[in-house]
Amino acid sequence: MLAGDRRALARLMTLIENRHPETVQVLSAIHERCGRAYVVGITGPPGAGKSTLVSGMLEEFRRRGSTVGVVAVDPSSPFSGGSVLGDRIRMQKHFLDEGVFIRSLSTRGTHGGLARATRHVVRLLDAFGKDVVIIETVGVGQTELDIMRLADTTIVVLVPEAGDTVQTMKAGLLEIADVFVVNKADRDGADRIKTELELMLQLRPREDWRVPVLLTQADQAKGLPELIEILLEHRDAARASGATAERLQAGLRSEFLDILQEEIGRRLEEAVNDGRFDTILRELKLGDLDPYQAALRAVESDETGVVLRGAAPR
Repeated sequence: MLAGDRRALARLMTLIENRHPETVQVLSAIHERCGRAYVVGITGPPGAGKSTLVSGMLEEFRRRGSTVGVVAVDPSSPFSGGSVLGDRIRMQKHFLDEGVFIRSLSTRGTHGGLARATRHVVRLLDAFGKDVVIIETVGVGQTELDIMRLADTTIVVLVPEAGDTVQTMKAGLLEIADVFVVNKADRDGADRIKTELELMLQLRPREDWRVPVLLTQADQAKGLPELIEILLEHRDAARASGATAERLQAGLRSEFLDILQEEIGRRLEEAVNDGRFDTILRELKLGDLDPYQAALRAVESDETGVVLRGAAPR
């Protein structure tokens, strides 16, 4: 993968998405190669035209000579766990471009609009040498705040018909956005929602960066060159002010806890599947234990020590 093999990159992504036991070792091995890519997060309600916007941004970045990776996080089927939307189909015109790599991830029930493996896939694209990585998330809501932990710049995409959405927005969502985009701006109400957003943004505490509100028509590529200019301006401003470095440092603790929780969970799941907790599960089934007592006994058992110390690959 580090030598530029796209198939090796795709295989590593599959291993990581499937929670291969050596995921942590792989990510540790590439850690020193990460931190160079500019990561852009895009979120917004369904139907806002996020995928079309991403496709247009791809073309603009490529026109400027940047290589681009795209991580499209799809909602997943509650039955199969498979991806529903298939953003890669929408962006198929970019598949023959060696400077572009697109990967769809299924959320598999995770909250916050981001698949569990999203951060890891972004790391792989970064280490692979992509100049820009775009993350497109599912929907929009209060739990979308975790996009801020991954992206250098976050775009919130709305449409003119989203007036009611703007009125009911939580303050947290306003704080997510580094840039607001009103897409499908040829429809009635685009100027009105732009004005509403600008008025609401005035309520935010004063910051070095003044959040802009842009009008775009992604399907016609209108407003996209201006959007890219704004993104690069925000990237440079954040780097110059130290905000990017500060965000990365602040994210280390939460990333450590996420990785720790994921690794311990994976090992506990293996222990259950291997039969190491069969006695506890049998007592639970017979009614001798309730789920709470069973969990506490599992945590305090000798088996848990084996799980935490011995299940990792050497």
